[in-house]
Amino acid sequence: MGTGEIKLEASWKAALAEEFGKEYFKNLSDFVRGEYTHGVVYPPPKNIFRAFDLCPFDKVKVVILGQDPYHGPGQANGLCFAVGEGVALPPSLQNIYKELAAETGAPFEALAKKGDLERWAKQGVLLLNATLTVSAKSPGSHQKKGWEEFTDAAIKALSEQKEHLVFILWGNYARQKGAHIDRAKHCVIESPHPSPFSAYSGFFGSKPFSKTNAYLKKTGQKPIDWL
Repeated sequence: MGTGEIKLEASWKAALAEEFGKEYFKNLSDFVRGEYTHGVVYPPPKNIFRAFDLCPFDKVKVVILGQDPYHGPGQANGLCFAVGEGVALPPSLQNIYKELAAETGAPFEALAKKGDLERWAKQGVLLLNATLTVSAKSPGSHQKKGWEEFTDAAIKALSEQKEHLVFILWGNYARQKGAHIDRAKHCVIESPHPSPFSAYSGFFGSKPFSKTNAYLKKTGQKPIDWL
């Protein structure tokens, strides 16, 4: 994962160019390469930067922040909260869809068949985990190795270089990570996390999807088709 071989979408590669020469990134690259060589790591290597690849820097309209990739077989696919097609929906994604169903009137059963959120990403929703890799069955195993610094740089570049973005911050971790977003020129939507531990303490009923589209329309942008 050295600079020359990082397969990252061109506009993101330009926006984050400074990061690749930094010491932390070299250490991160060595660590990640070693982990993939010696054990089972998720997502598959080609999907590490999938969130960026499906949603170029120039096209970002909405940012949803997650923490860690899923650590079970077939789950992590490079987009936060999403899973591979045909994989059972994790509880957080079920709750995200329950909220979306409540907001839109769409049947939950129909939404629940779509585990991969690629359709959101292609419309300008950056589904960004703070940490982009994880060892199998070992949640949080790749935290504090440099990924957080890299994804902080992505958030900072978006906040500074763009305007009228919507940042959706679910839970305390995402809230802290989004603390430096410039709220004078972006919309920040915060609520508890959609996990079963906190969904009933304010995630349900928070209406992030309709709030996002209301802001996009108000700022002359095309709303997201979430369904």
